[in-house]
Amino acid sequence: MARRLRVQFDGAIYHVINRGNYRRDMLETPSAFRAFRECIFEAFSRFNWRMHAFSLMINHYHLALQTPTTNLPEGMQWLQSTFATRFNRFREEKGHLFEGRYRAIVVEPGLSLARLVDYIHLNPVKAKIVSPEQVASYRWSSLHHFLKGPRPPFLACSDWLRELGLCDTPGGWNDYVKHLEKLAKDKTLLQAQGFDVMDYGWAIGTKGWREAIAKSHEGLSLDQVSDAQAVGEFKKLQWSQAIEAALLQEGRSRTDLSRFRKGADWKIRIAEILRSTTTATNSWIARELHMGSPSSVRQYLSDRRRGVPAYQPRRPIG
Repeated sequence: MARRLRVQFDGAIYHVINRGNYRRDMLETPSAFRAFRECIFEAFSRFNWRMHAFSLMINHYHLALQTPTTNLPEGMQWLQSTFATRFNRFREEKGHLFEGRYRAIVVEPGLSLARLVDYIHLNPVKAKIVSPEQVASYRWSSLHHFLKGPRPPFLACSDWLRELGLCDTPGGWNDYVKHLEKLAKDKTLLQAQGFDVMDYGWAIGTKGWREAIAKSHEGLSLDQVSDAQAVGEFKKLQWSQAIEAALLQEGRSRTDLSRFRKGADWKIRIAEILRSTTTATNSWIARELHMGSPSSVRQYLSDRRRGVPAYQPRRPIG
């Protein structure tokens, strides 16, 4: 079976998601919800994780968790296998409870985390289980524990509340609930805050942060990753880093890419490096290096292999 991308480092924050096998309902009764919640809490205590938010639904779950050390796979394997064993024993069933491997999307601290927490807390509204005005009444999410308790020691809110300009006080929580209600009623605002992509890709965060994470994990193999969108974005970040390295070697800058002619010899050398050391496409290379069309890139590279000299202007355009 193809394996999903895993990015790990000490202190990493993740949006972890999984569904019931064949998308079937897992948690059909309050006792099932309660048992899974207790199992999750046990996993957080056992593996010393920090919880920013969670939401349990009938056929899937969301976790916003932070791992002080790189033990996400071990903890998730324990969580899902332990609950599946308990669930099957209680129901006198056999077989897989969850839909294969969980998805773990790495999250940038700060505003990106705050938006993810909002997304998780609004999941019952998205599923039309409760109305926006009733978001605080949903029992099976971290919002219930923040508002009414009990609050486990690993449940944390200071980081993301600060990003929203709120405090961990009764007044602060009253304002947070109003914030969620406002979000839930404004589809344009939800889209602007990235709610439509919270379940996809390999990372949630700013472009610069994603590039830094990709660079620090550039040796990670992507040969058997099943999430096509995640792989595509991750590879493009690595291709961009290859351009930066080649520009440095040529003594050029990003600005030079648009200032010099599309057939400049140094551009062709960079294109050749990209084609020989990465899986970058001619379309992507043509766009990023300002080399015209994909067919132009193919022609430049073909001419270079045949020893046809490229035209080299004495000065940049403009």
